[in-house]
Amino acid sequence: MKIPTNTSLIDSHIHLDSYSKQQPLQLESLSNDNVSGVIAVSMNLLSSKRNLELSRMYPSLVHPAFGFHPEQPLPTAEEIQQLFSWMEVHLKDMVAVGEVGLPYYSQCEANENGHPFDPLPYINLLEKFISFAANHNKPIVLHAVYQDADIVCNLLEQYNITRAHFHWFKGSQDTLKRMENNGYYISFTPDLIYEAEIQEIARFYPINQIMVETDGPWPFEGPFAGQMTHPRMISDVIEAWSQIHNMSVVAARELFYSNTQRFYGIK
Repeated sequence: MKIPTNTSLIDSHIHLDSYSKQQPLQLESLSNDNVSGVIAVSMNLLSSKRNLELSRMYPSLVHPAFGFHPEQPLPTAEEIQQLFSWMEVHLKDMVAVGEVGLPYYSQCEANENGHPFDPLPYINLLEKFISFAANHNKPIVLHAVYQDADIVCNLLEQYNITRAHFHWFKGSQDTLKRMENNGYYISFTPDLIYEAEIQEIARFYPINQIMVETDGPWPFEGPFAGQMTHPRMISDVIEAWSQIHNMSVVAARELFYSNTQRFYGIK
């Protein structure tokens, strides 16, 4: 349902560079859906460079974050150095460090198949990103769910980082309480509409520490089955959240917008 409001929307987590010619995302048309900004997270150095290019093509719309997604083989020491050196050069271009985190799903797959998996190199790499974020006063975008989130919280606390965004978070209430107390933000994807686990998180996490995202082009189920993931979907997510909290959709949209604007420093 299209809500009759001019309140702008910000997609707080999208893999903009992962959309292809076969699955195009027309950035020029996002304003038609009241989407005024996207946080474009990166997978690696090549992805970071592409998102930087997109941000220069659409400077008021695309806000890039640079990092290395953990659900892939580790980079070499040389590749890690290249990425951090490049990020140092482009500090003013990046709104955040990300996407970074720990490989929960890769480790689960390895365990299920009886393969060895050592998470320590991933933890060490993540610590480098956290240290970088702390040294340069940048927010950090995290892929960390279930028990991995506690490891990440330990590192964030060690480096006194409070501007942390746990995207598409899933985990225990104890971990969520810890994250809440530390001032960390979480974001909801379209699965809020059909996943009871996410709806439960949405019921009690502080409303001033939440954002909305698509994680596009990742596909969704429920009413979105078979559709290309598009930033316009965040309007439906906000509407579902507003129903949980008995809040008007307009007020909810304004809340999510101001939260995201504040966290990422978007003007």
